[in-house]
Amino acid sequence: MAEHKNRVALPGSERSARRGSRVVGAPDPNEQIKISVRVRPRQTLQNLASANELTATPPHQRKYMSREEFAAKYGANPEDLAKIEAFAHQQNLTVIEASQARRTVVVSGTIAALSAAFGVYLANYEHPDGAFRGRTGPIYIPEDLTGIVQGVFGFDNRPQARPHFRQHKRHPAPPPTAYTPLQVAQLYNFPAGLDGTGECIGILEFGGGYTTTDLDTYFQQLGMSTPSITAVSVDGVTNQPAPGQDSPDTEVMLDIEVSGAVAPGANIVVYFSNFTEQGWVDAITTAVHDSVHKPSVLSISWGFAEGQLIWSAQAIQAVNEAFQAAAAMGVTICCAAGDDGSRDQVDDGLAHCDFPASSAFVLACGGTTLQSSGTSITSETVWNDGPNGGATGGGISDSIDLPTWQANANVPPSVNPGGRIGRGVPDVAGNADPATGYQILADGQQGTVGGTSAVAPLWAGLIARINQKLGTPVGFLNPILYSQLANANALNDITTGSNDITGQIGGYSAGPGWDACTGVGSPNGTAIGNALAGASAAAPGH
Repeated sequence: MAEHKNRVALPGSERSARRGSRVVGAPDPNEQIKISVRVRPRQTLQNLASANELTATPPHQRKYMSREEFAAKYGANPEDLAKIEAFAHQQNLTVIEASQARRTVVVSGTIAALSAAFGVYLANYEHPDGAFRGRTGPIYIPEDLTGIVQGVFGFDNRPQARPHFRQHKRHPAPPPTAYTPLQVAQLYNFPAGLDGTGECIGILEFGGGYTTTDLDTYFQQLGMSTPSITAVSVDGVTNQPAPGQDSPDTEVMLDIEVSGAVAPGANIVVYFSNFTEQGWVDAITTAVHDSVHKPSVLSISWGFAEGQLIWSAQAIQAVNEAFQAAAAMGVTICCAAGDDGSRDQVDDGLAHCDFPASSAFVLACGGTTLQSSGTSITSETVWNDGPNGGATGGGISDSIDLPTWQANANVPPSVNPGGRIGRGVPDVAGNADPATGYQILADGQQGTVGGTSAVAPLWAGLIARINQKLGTPVGFLNPILYSQLANANALNDITTGSNDITGQIGGYSAGPGWDACTGVGSPNGTAIGNALAGASAAAPGH
C-alpha cells in the first residue's frame, strides 16, 4: 500500500469489514478496474433547502430547473474536474469520462496503480451472499484535492442491493388472489382517461433483464400494446436476462409490467447497473441527470439496510444529493420500503430502515394486504406474513434526521435503544402481499408476485398519470402529501396490523394517521390528482 505522505483521509469514505465475511486472498494487481470520483457542486446544495420544489408549494406554482440549468448552476466546476483529470494522469490512470452534471470523473487503471493513487489496500472476501473485493478504513487523497473530492467509488464491490419482491410460495395454501396491475389501479381509483402520455418513467435495476417476447405476450394478454421501453447501460452493465429460481428477471419484469400497465402511454427507460456502491451512485446520477430521456419519475425497487457496515457516509451523501437534485428538476422518486419487516434482514436484534427509502427526498412505499369484491376494496391491512413470508419494511431512520415536512406526523421514537426520532418510513403504501399479488410474466413463466417492489412502480405509474393531468410534474410530493393530501381524503388510512415479524425486535403498529408500516395510506388516485390540480389550476389531459 502506498504511503500517505501529503495525503489526507477522505471524510466519509471509511468502510468496515462486512459482517460474516473473511479474507481469502488478494486481487490480481494487474486487473483493470474503473473508479468513479465525485466532486463538490459549483454552489452548495443547501441553497435548495427552502426552494419551492422542496416545500408544500403546489406543482403548478413551482419553478423547476431544467437539467441544463441545474448542471450550469449546481454541477461541477470545470476547474475541479480538470484537477481530478490532472491527478489521474500523474498517477498513470486513464480518464474515461468527466461529467459536469453528474459531478463525476471516471478513471481506469490497474488495481495496483489505483490502490497506490488512493492509498487503499484491497483484499478478496468470501461471504454467504457471494465473494467480493473489499477494503477497510478510509480512502486517501492529495491535500490539494481536499474539499474538492466528495467521494471515491469502485474499489469495494461488495453486494449493495437486493430486490424487494416476494413470490407466492405458500404450501399448502389456497391459491393466491392474483390481480392484474389494471385491477389494482381500478381498486385504487386511478384517474381515468389518462395513460402517462408525454411522461418518462425511469426504472433502476441492479441485475437481470427483460425479454421483448415476454413483454409483448404480457401486454397482449392485458389487451394493450407494449409500451415504449429502452434499456440504458451504466458502468457497462446491460440488459441480461438470467432465468432461474428467484432470478432478478422477476424484479425487472415486475417493475416494467406494473408501471407499463398503469401508464402505457409513458416512455419507460430501464437503467441497468452493478449492485455495488459505485453502481448505485452512478445509476442514480445517470438517471436523474439524463438529458436525453428526461424521466419525470423514477422507480427504485432495490435497497439495503442502513448502516456503516453496508452504506458508507460518502455513498449516502452522493445518493441524497442526487435525489435533492431530482426534486429541483421536478422528478419524483418512488422507493420500495423493504420486504423483511422492522428488522430489514439484519439479525442484530435491532430494527432497521431500508436505504434509499429512508432518504428525505424520496416517496417511500410500504406494503399492504388488499382484499376486494368486484371493484371495491373490502379490507386493507398491513402486509405481514411472518419471517418466512415477509412483511412491509418501515421504521425510524438511524441516520436521516426527521424532515420538517414530517414534523407534525407524530413520528414515534425508534424501538431501538435511545428512542431516536428520525425520518419515518414509509410515506405511502399499496398492495404488496404475495397472497394478494400481481399477475406477471417473467422468463416465460406466469406467476403471482408481491413485495414493496410492486408498490414503487405502481406509484410511479400513478404519478405519471397525474403529471399528464396537471401538464406539469408533481415533483417532490412529500411536503404536499403530509400537509394537504393526508387531510383531503385522498388516501386510504390503514389502521390494522404491524411489521414485527420476529416477535423479538419490536416493530411498529398501524393506527390512525401516519404510521411506520403504511405511512399515510394507500392511494385514492383520482382524489390525489384532483387535490394536486386544485379547482382553479386544473389542466386538461394532453
